[in-house]
Amino acid sequence: MAFELPKLPYAYNALEPHVDAKTMEIHHSKHHQAYVTNLNNAIAGTDAEKLSIEEICKNISKYPMPVRNNGGGHFNHSLFWTVMGPNAGGEPTGDLAAAINSAFGSFSEFKTQFAAAAATRFGSGWAWLIMKDGKLAVSSTPNQDNPLMDVAEVKGTPILGIDVWEHAYYLNYQNRRPDYVAAFWNVINWAEVAKRFSAAK
Repeated sequence: MAFELPKLPYAYNALEPHVDAKTMEIHHSKHHQAYVTNLNNAIAGTDAEKLSIEEICKNISKYPMPVRNNGGGHFNHSLFWTVMGPNAGGEPTGDLAAAINSAFGSFSEFKTQFAAAAATRFGSGWAWLIMKDGKLAVSSTPNQDNPLMDVAEVKGTPILGIDVWEHAYYLNYQNRRPDYVAAFWNVINWAEVAKRFSAAK
């Protein structure tokens, strides 16, 4: 089964003004599509064709760099589209809110740490909220790596991620990455993050 570009769960303009329609369209239909196409080419005729993207990521050190870059790109973006949504933002509730308070002291302290991880990731990469050893933690990864990978500096199950590659924000925010990160809080789909949190437990 070849990997496929997942359908975006909302319209390209649904996250405006925080994420503009043109960025969403290029990011989804061009960048993510390229990761899918290149991943399928990279695993053609290998045992990885039978594996899920999660299984590939967990054993990524076994594979050549094109699988790591494009497999990571596919997994990361597939998560990214679902943890954002229209009429979203605000704060999490229930078990997830309690776990954030327990791990970071408060939601606002979590926001500070997450924003710092996103702002200080040098070059291209991602910042993450992950489940690690039964507890929430913030981390970041270079390029299209993610915390599922056996090569990750901090390993865990990602439940929220922000793409800080320039293609994710440059049309609207230019070099103002912190402004883009600040806008991201308005589009987080906490119901989806909570679902991933429950599954990761």
